[in-house]
Amino acid sequence: MAPSSFMRVAFLAALLQARATLGVVVDRSAPTVTLDKGTFVGTVGSTNTQSFLGIPFAQPPTGSLRYQLPVANSPYNSTYTVTTMPPGCPQQAVKLPVLTGLPEEAVDYVVNSIYGTIFPGQEDCLTLNVIKPATATASSKLPVVVWIFGGGFELGSPAMYDGTTIVERSISIGEPVIYVAMNYRLSAFGFLASSEVRAAGVGNLGLQDQRQALRWVQKYVGAFGGDPTKVTIWGESAGAISVALHMIANNGNNEGLFRGGFMESGSPIPVGPLENGQKYYDEIVDYVGCSSASDTLECLRTVPYATLLDAQNASPFIFDYQSLNLAWLPREDGVFLTQNPQILVQKGIVSDVPFVSGDCDDEGTLFSLSTLNISTDAQFLQWIKQIWVPEATTTQLNSLNSEYPSDLSDGSPFGTGDLDALTPQFKRIAAFQGDAVFQAPRRFFMQSRSGKQNMWGFLSQRLKATPFLGSFHGSDLLNAYADGELTDYVIYFTNNLNPNGNTVPSWPAYTSATPNLMTFLDGLIPTTITQDTYRAAGFNFLTNLTLEYPV
Repeated sequence: MAPSSFMRVAFLAALLQARATLGVVVDRSAPTVTLDKGTFVGTVGSTNTQSFLGIPFAQPPTGSLRYQLPVANSPYNSTYTVTTMPPGCPQQAVKLPVLTGLPEEAVDYVVNSIYGTIFPGQEDCLTLNVIKPATATASSKLPVVVWIFGGGFELGSPAMYDGTTIVERSISIGEPVIYVAMNYRLSAFGFLASSEVRAAGVGNLGLQDQRQALRWVQKYVGAFGGDPTKVTIWGESAGAISVALHMIANNGNNEGLFRGGFMESGSPIPVGPLENGQKYYDEIVDYVGCSSASDTLECLRTVPYATLLDAQNASPFIFDYQSLNLAWLPREDGVFLTQNPQILVQKGIVSDVPFVSGDCDDEGTLFSLSTLNISTDAQFLQWIKQIWVPEATTTQLNSLNSEYPSDLSDGSPFGTGDLDALTPQFKRIAAFQGDAVFQAPRRFFMQSRSGKQNMWGFLSQRLKATPFLGSFHGSDLLNAYADGELTDYVIYFTNNLNPNGNTVPSWPAYTSATPNLMTFLDGLIPTTITQDTYRAAGFNFLTNLTLEYPV
């Protein structure tokens, strides 16, 4: 590896490794906040901030409340010490692809840094963190940014990110905010899907947990100095998809829970009904011994936690062969999500709030490391047919073959010519996955909403020299949580519903006529404005294909 590439990856790795320990704070002056008749004892997060970590926002989803909609807490009435990072929700076991022969300091380290850490999890996990300026009082009425973490709806925790950096930066630029981050149920605990789940009305429990946390913010954030009428929801990956789905859920009625959305690598995705997850439900039921029960869902509520966790861990993971065709993810449930999200977008059923949405240039590379055994055109098309669109016609497969060819210069990492070809099909698969799941849905969403609400788009092309991965999925987080431009853009947007401010380059709005993208670059010129017109034929084909065959 060239020295410059090694230094870039080493720098990236150090920052990513730091994420796993962010949020550890020292209690020095024990700040307190009163909620109902309860006293919450927090900790000093830094010179200018105070942190309240692990506040329960709903009753524990255990016992009879397992696989039930979240239930609001009873009024608080005692003293709670909230000074340490709480456990996450049950995490799915990480299964990484075998990466023989790859540069260890690049691919191996990056993948392990992002997905190789499982945070402590437990079923009693519906808690949130609040980080505030130390000077904020109940009369401050500061804007609130609510962070929703990513992790493929299979793993993750607020502990991955240090909201203190956001609050500190907001203070330093004179635009103070309150930062909130919540847990939500994941994988088979949060996104169980089947006809039984539909009949019981308990689909998309992870999204419902997020919604309940947002209701908590409305009720209680004022005590920390926040203004419940000025809430922005912000997320990355699964968190960004969650933000997008909250914008279209409940028939577009956001219940006054937020006034803006900020999405990094996530848009309304093309997913089908709960019944599309039936096979995974049946596998879980069979694994834990509930197949003969007259009410299999009720039986699942009685299964020991460790047994259910083992069953979840036996299900496909994001780095398994089917990759981004996830086993566990939000699906149409007839109530909260009434149709395929992209159909709802077509119908204009979208919350009328300003938003920001963007992607990394090479979204699909990380998720294509599990398919390195695919080396021929025939194997590629067989994988597409088997994993993604079993009902696709020969004509559609031929069109896909044309729009996403095996020519290395067309693949991802984009703009790298014949380089970074782990296999003859790797760059092609990476281009397809990144566009189908991230880039094409974003453009479809933004083009559909042009002229209907204010919006801004971005593209991150930083870290392009990362071997084999390029500007990979998640690399933009360094721009957001390490005092990069995105940090300031998020803060200004939270305050003013516009990402522009005094400390960052001007960011023009996005419309179908002028689809401006704030583009983040390596090198001496860190930003420029480009147009969202690349790979138009491919995006249009993928959008039509996934509208016909949602996951």
